[in-house]
Amino acid sequence: MDRFQIDPLTGDSDLEGVLDVGAESFTNPWTREMYVGETNNQSVCHVWVVRTGESPVAGFCAFWLVCDEVHINNLAIRPRLRGRGLGTALVQAVLGHAVAVGARRATLEVRESNAGARRLYERLGFYVGGRRPGYYTSPVEDALILWWDRPAVGSSDKR
Repeated sequence: MDRFQIDPLTGDSDLEGVLDVGAESFTNPWTREMYVGETNNQSVCHVWVVRTGESPVAGFCAFWLVCDEVHINNLAIRPRLRGRGLGTALVQAVLGHAVAVGARRATLEVRESNAGARRLYERLGFYVGGRRPGYYTSPVEDALILWWDRPAVGSSDKR
């Protein structure tokens, strides 16, 4: 795997990178205003970026951390950099941070047809806990609600 670094979003150049990655990755990406609104609530909302020598923002994860739960809102890696373990490392870093500050669970929605993302999440221990009919637009599609539970101390269960 390439050398990489994971950091919280800092400054406008990082935000530009997040917007670029989102535009490359999603049919209906979040806008600048949406991210600015999110990052104005720093006690709950977080955006972390993964950096490589090839790209100052190779990908990002936007998430909420509320009490003992993480909600991953957006996760994307630039299409040309996928398959290198960056997404796995980024989610592991987010979950590790969340557990360190007391989180016990994580959740997210994923397009039912997004097989690559579903494989990534399943490898990390997420499981399907429900469905949101018609959740996505462009095209309209159901979302699967995935959950992750912090492993019990001393547990080797990988689900």
